[in-house]
Formats: sequence, structure tokens, C-alpha cells
Amino acid sequence: MSEHITPDGLAAAPASTDGADGAPQAPMRHLPDKGTAEAPLRVGLIGLGSMGRHHARVIRATEGMELVAVADPGGDRFGVAGDLPVLGGIEELIDAGLDAAMVAVPTVYHEQVALALAEAGVHTMVEKPIAHDAAAGRRVAQAFASRGLVGAVGYVERCNPALRALRERLDRGDLGEVYQVITRRQGPFPARISDVGVVKDLATHDIDLTAWVAGAPYATISAQVAHRSGRQTEDLMVANGRLANGVIACHEVNWLTPFKERVTIALGEKGAFVADTLTGDLTFHANGTVASTWDQVANFRGVSEGDVIRYAIAKREPLALEQEHFRDAVRGVGSHHVTMAEGVATLDVVEAVLVSAAESRTITL
Repeated sequence: MSEHITPDGLAAAPASTDGADGAPQAPMRHLPDKGTAEAPLRVGLIGLGSMGRHHARVIRATEGMELVAVADPGGDRFGVAGDLPVLGGIEELIDAGLDAAMVAVPTVYHEQVALALAEAGVHTMVEKPIAHDAAAGRRVAQAFASRGLVGAVGYVERCNPALRALRERLDRGDLGEVYQVITRRQGPFPARISDVGVVKDLATHDIDLTAWVAGAPYATISAQVAHRSGRQTEDLMVANGRLANGVIACHEVNWLTPFKERVTIALGEKGAFVADTLTGDLTFHANGTVASTWDQVANFRGVSEGDVIRYAIAKREPLALEQEHFRDAVRGVGSHHVTMAEGVATLDVVEAVLVSAAESRTITL
């Protein structure tokens, strides 16, 4: 099973067409002599809010990365700057002399901040989504590709231990043919969100991870949304789609449920995997193979319940692994980060979800 978007190259290479929309990409400007304990990457962070505070902690704890500057025009309400001065904006951050940067500002500012970093020649990871719309995302992706810079998007769910273990087992063929990927992502409204609805904030995770887990892009999508809590943006979404390889996708996402749930189910010819990304657990429900003498059950012609296995898997903080992937990409020794081209592809589907809901029709991608 292969990913549908080619990742950034591992070493400097002739110009290619790996940017968004196949635009030319310059030779990669990796930093192979940095990103070690002896010579850490100089990293800047802009945005010290609910996500930025965690990025600050993780960057400081990641070998080969040194947090040298932070910026937020709104100040440091969580007190994460430590001994560093809180700079007022992106230009001041760039002036600190950076190798790499983490962008954790509100979505509406992603394009402006990312383009400034690209212009300055700074390898950058932008929190998801890559930008406020797909057109802006393409401009950002092309800015980094045309300069040979690593551009990453923070889809941290790909680093969740349950989903990584699921992807490994699907790649190995443990489920046989994959029929369907189902996701449920629901819970109360998070106070951190002010500028986007549930589709761009939460469903974007499910769209990205589904294409990644199943190994194919979306071909069609049909969705419905609702506004039930008095906010300007949608707070409930259901969507169904088909991937290019025939896998069916089903998503339920909302900010209205009084309990938190984060579940991904992969259904296939040998049974079903259930990944709980809140706990990091992966469980396999096998199709039954034991004959039954109970007539009412034996008369059922479909599959039956077989063994249930919950796997013992190593569990690391996903955000820490995400930063390591970004560090390694900057060094040119890894390509496990989510590329900006992938981020744009996900945003294309996100926008198709909103169009589908507004116009009550299925969108072909």
C-alpha cells in the first residue's frame, strides 16, 4: 500500500514536480550537519496558545532542536516562553536567525506567516490545516517547494500509536482487502477554537488519516452539516465518500456530544481493526471460523464473531514523534512528515465537504 502524495526527497536532487499541482520543485536545501545534540536546529515558534504551548514543551525536549525564539502578538498567557522574550510577530522571529519554525497561529494567519518564513528560507511546519482555503494552501506549498525548503503540516494523528500500528498491519495484509474506513470524532466544544468550524478543525484529521491509512486519495465525497449551538460555523458533520482504490469512507464529527470519542475502524475481508486514538489502543475483531450448532446463529449467512485481540503496542506522545519527523526531514534523513502537498489535498476534500453540504450533492474530486 502506498501513499497517494510523494513525500519530499531525502537528498538534494534535480528540480522535480513534487510541489502542489505538479509545479516545479527546487533542489532540496537540507541541513545534514544540524539537528544533532552537538549542533541543534535553531527553531522558532509563533503562536503561544493552546497548541503552541505544547509545541514549545516538545521542541525543548526533542534532541537536535533548540527553541531560540517565540512570538505571539497576544502575549504568553500560558507562560511557556521561559527566559525567551515574547516577540511581537513573524519578522522579529525571523530576525532571530532560524533554521526551522513551527507555526501555531490561528488558521486565518497561516498563509501570511508561512509565506514570510518561506521567503526567509526557513524550513517550516504549519499546524493543520495548511491554510484557510485550498488556494492559499497551494500558494504556501509552492513557496516552499520552489525554494527547496521542507514544508510540513501538523496532522499529528498520523503519529498516534494506534493508527501507526493499524497502518503497519494493513500494509502487511493482516486485514486482507480493505472495504471501509469509519471514523467517529466527537465531543464537547473546545474553548480553543474561534475561527473555523468543525469540518476544518476536526474532520480534516479524519480525511487526512483515512487517505493515509487506506493508501489512496478521495474520489468522491457527500456530506451534511448542521449549526445547532448558535455559532456562525458548523458544529456537526456526517460524510460518506469513496477513495480512488474503492475503499468506502464514513465520517461522523461534532462538537455537541457530552463525551469525547476518537475512533477509527478499518473493515476488511478478515475482520475489523478498531483504533482508539484517545487511549492509543488497537484491537482486532476477527471473522469467526468456528462452526455453530445453534440453529438461529448457524442460519445467518454472513460473517460471525471470532477472536478479539488487543495489541500491546509502544506508546509515545504523538506530538514528540511529529517533531522528530520534522527534524529528520530538515536534516534530509527521513520523509515521514506530512508534506504541504498532502495538506493541500486534504484541504481540497475539506472544501468539497462544505460544498456538498451547501448544495446537497456528491462532489467528484
